[in-house]
Amino acid sequence: MNNIKKILLLYFLLSPVFLFSQQLDSAKNKHPVLRKFAAPAALIGLGLITLDEDEFINRTYIAEHRKKNAAFYDAHIDDFLQYAPAVAVYGLNIAGVKGKNPVMEETFLLLKSELLMSVVIYTLKTTTGQTRPDNSSNNSFPSGHTAQAFVAATFLHKEYGHKSIWYSIGGYATATAVGSMRVLGNRHWMSDVLIGAGIGILSTELVYATHQYKWSKRKVKLTGLPTFNKGTYGVYLSLAI
Repeated sequence: MNNIKKILLLYFLLSPVFLFSQQLDSAKNKHPVLRKFAAPAALIGLGLITLDEDEFINRTYIAEHRKKNAAFYDAHIDDFLQYAPAVAVYGLNIAGVKGKNPVMEETFLLLKSELLMSVVIYTLKTTTGQTRPDNSSNNSFPSGHTAQAFVAATFLHKEYGHKSIWYSIGGYATATAVGSMRVLGNRHWMSDVLIGAGIGILSTELVYATHQYKWSKRKVKLTGLPTFNKGTYGVYLSLAI
């Protein structure tokens, strides 16, 4: 295996895990826990393996070959690409392609997934104090960009994967690209990216698995009244749900 192939491994190492997850999701599997959590468990496990310096593929080994073969990389498209799968969900809604849930329900599910992921990522970043590969800060572990990208990809998969597997493949391919860019840009170790990906998927899967409050089934009433206070005009809004 030459150096170029080892760099490309950053991208392709993740892909079989996601495709395996989609195959489980599309089949009528009798084990829903396995179907939902096989991918994040595998990713987190791989991330833990790369922490071991004695393994054939470890984070230091990947970082060294990145320095030799991709030191020129300085793109920042991952700052925006991490949100692309979630934006796609709303774009599809605007285009008239409806997802599994109404837009309000989708938004509530996404917000809960983002909140859960953010709490886990922030807690780990502040407690572990892992130095980034470029020595810029001590909040490397795990990768927040990657976790965000996989929250968005899983959100797209949950809402549109039942319509076509290509929605899922597109979302996870985009998220995988974000993770790869974080390593190629020397912002994260491989372990940060793998475990961040697992956290992103797990957060969204947990939210969908436990979600019960159906916003779309509630009658929402918005009331607006003009107000006047000390010479200032305004509007009082009341939202009843």
